[in-house]
Formats: sequence, structure tokens, C-alpha cells
Amino acid sequence: MNQRVNIELGSPEAEAFEARQFKVYTHRQLDKIAAIQALPEALRFDMKVVSQVLPFRVNEYVIDELIDWDAVPEDPVFQLTFPQRGMLRPEHFDEVAALVRRDASAAELKPVVERIRGELNPHPAGQMDLNLPLLDGEPLPGMQHKYRETVLFFPSQGQVCHSYCTFCFRWAQFVGDKDLKFASSEADSLHRYLAEHTEVTDLLMTGGDPMVMKAKHLRMYLEGLMAPELEHVQDIRIGSKSLTFWPYRFVTDPDAEDILALFRELTAAGKHVAFMAHFNHWKEMDTAICREAIRRIRATGAEIRTQAPLLKHINDDADQWARMWTTQVRLGMIPYYMFVERDTGARHYFEVPLVRAWEIYREAMKRVPGLARTARGPSMSADPGKVEIQGVTEIQGEKVFVLRFIQGRDGDWVQRPFFAKYDEHATWLNHLEPALGESEFFYEAEFTAMKGAKQALITKAG
Repeated sequence: MNQRVNIELGSPEAEAFEARQFKVYTHRQLDKIAAIQALPEALRFDMKVVSQVLPFRVNEYVIDELIDWDAVPEDPVFQLTFPQRGMLRPEHFDEVAALVRRDASAAELKPVVERIRGELNPHPAGQMDLNLPLLDGEPLPGMQHKYRETVLFFPSQGQVCHSYCTFCFRWAQFVGDKDLKFASSEADSLHRYLAEHTEVTDLLMTGGDPMVMKAKHLRMYLEGLMAPELEHVQDIRIGSKSLTFWPYRFVTDPDAEDILALFRELTAAGKHVAFMAHFNHWKEMDTAICREAIRRIRATGAEIRTQAPLLKHINDDADQWARMWTTQVRLGMIPYYMFVERDTGARHYFEVPLVRAWEIYREAMKRVPGLARTARGPSMSADPGKVEIQGVTEIQGEKVFVLRFIQGRDGDWVQRPFFAKYDEHATWLNHLEPALGESEFFYEAEFTAMKGAKQALITKAG
């Protein structure tokens, strides 16, 4: 194995890249980050307070290569990775700040922090119950089956990231509370479930970040998908932020070539491998090591699709999206989704009104070439499914949002248009009301019945 890695790392394309040691800082080492020592004391205190509640983790590559420290605190990657005061509600911030100022013990902090976390909707869109699959009548931890053809798997070895995003809708995975976490190390259960559900064509490996795993662990989950009984699982998606936060994973890490070899084997076996890259800003793709990592992944036969939420303070600007999507196409990637910031965690800090999200999406689309117009959105990953804002119009004298399901818990909902009353302040699906005299949206009665039936199954299994 080492010989194969050395040959690969010695190739002409890799000669310019030296291996880099992965060094990470959490909230316990926040004051040890040299770059923040020059920041105002008040700003450093704010970060200390917020990191008691929301997860914080950043590595030296992000600190040294991606953040413009002369532009802090406005720098988008700084906002993406470092906690800001506004990420907590004022009453929550003040409560924790008072404890931090008097150097309260961990025992004093814990109940306050846990209560605040519980108020931040730690598991949106039915992740802990409605999406939970059953095998042999028993709930399967670490898996979600929300849509008929797609299963999500959360490998226990991948439930951390090279750095944490401040907006992350899975932030509850990273705060050390077992009641808020879901993961599985059972490759056999995954493969058995997929074998029993021949309607499933897509497996999404997610987290955390699956690319923090060693290659041998990733292989343990994915190699079995090449078995004849799992031929129906054609699409393997890997959701990852590693191209931003640690592109060395595919270039100079000790098992970088083993990861790429696995991708090659899967594609040679006829599997469609889609690396779902999370990019929030064009700056993340500006480094040579990132571009080399992109080149290497694509050379395996895997494709790279890109997605990101629209976020205030980071990318709430059409020019930024147009430049990001255009750059991605030039690097051989496929823009896939613009998401709406989800209803969890620090959403009040990042959320943008739905009408503004649609305006930014539309303006960005007008500025990019045709190959960059593959991105769908703005899309809300809500309880009933992925709902896209298609526009604003007037019908029978009433101003309305035009919506449709890109994906739904019932496949019959997909691509079906529906209308909501125009609301310039709405930021999520549950803020909207049916338009044109309707008392409820077309899917609501069926969705309520679905939730009742699923809860009855879980109760029976429990």
C-alpha cells in the first residue's frame, strides 16, 4: 500500500504539494490560535461565550490559507467557521456570558447550555423519528429513509468534520450529547436493509463528514455495494466539505490513493459515484491544493456536484453565487443546489427572507452561462420534502409565491405546483399560508396521516 501511495504522490502533478500535518483547534484551544490574538478582546470574549453552546472546530489550513485576517470579522470564511455573538439570541448570550465572566464550573454551565440547545430545534425535519427506518421490526440508528429511493447513512467513524460550519443544521451531532446524536458502525445492517428495499437506488454517505474516515473504514461500507444482491443501488453519494476544509485528504494524506482507488473500483463496477461537495463561497476553491484534489477525484470517474445554503454574512449576494457557480463549472464540477438556511441552530443569524433568496437566485442565474444553470433552488429541506421557490406572481389579483416539490415523502407530490400567500418576512415553509382561498396546502392531510402511521410503528417497535 505504501509503495502505491508513494508512486502516486511522486507523480508530476503532486510534486508541488508537500504533506501537511492536520492540526485542529476546538473551543478549549480557542485562545491558543495565534491569528485571533490581535482581535479586540470583546470579540474574543464573544467567541468564547458562543462556543460554549454551538460546536467549534477549525484547522490550521483554514486559518492560514482561507481566511483574510485583514478583513475580519466580515471575511466570509471567518464567518463560516468562527462563532459570532449574533449566533445566539441576546437573552441566551447574556445568560451564558454571565456564567463565563465569573468562571462558572462545568457543572454550572451544563444545565444552562443544554436548555438553550434544546430551544434551538436540534433535529429539524423529523430526523430522529419520522425518517427512522426499521429492520426486522426494530429501529435502525444511524440511518434515515425519508424519500422512497434514497437512504442516508451516518457512519460512526465519520461523525466529525475537518472543521465545523457555524450554520450547520447537524450541529447537534457535535456537542457531545448522546441523546442528540445518531450514528452507526453496522455495515451489515446497512447492506441488509438495502437488500430488502429494492426501491432504493441511491445511498448518501453523510455525517459529519465521511471523508474524515480512514480509507479502510469507508471501504467497509461501500465495497459491499458491488455485490449482486445490491445491484439496484446504482448511485453512491458522498456528502463532504473536505475539498474546502482539508483537500490534502485526496493529495498527500497517507491513504489518499486508497480513497481514490475505491472510487475507481466503484465506477469500474458500474456504480455512479457522486461526490457532493459543499462550497459556500468561491474563495474556498482558490487554493492550488483544492484544485488538485478536485482534479484527482474527477480522474477516478466520479463526478463532483456542488451545493450550499444561502447565508446572510457569507454569500447573500448574487455576484458571489454567479462567480462560485461559474468557477465550479470551469473546474469540471456540476452546480446542484442552492438551499435555504434550515430552521435550527443559529438560523436567526443566517436566514434570508424567501423572497430575497429567490431574487438572489434569479439574478445569479441571469449572470452565468448555460452549463452553470444546473443548480436548483432556492430549496427548503422541510418536513414534507424539498420545496423550491419558483417565483412570485399575481393570480386573480392575489400576490403569491409559486412553489413546487423537488422531492417529497410521497413521490406523487413531486413537480406539483402550489401557491402560498406572499409574505416578505417569511424565511421557512411553516411561515407560509395557503393562497387563493385554500384552507391548507394540498399535501397536509396526507402528511399528517403519514406522521401518525410512522409514530405508531416506532411505538410498536419500541
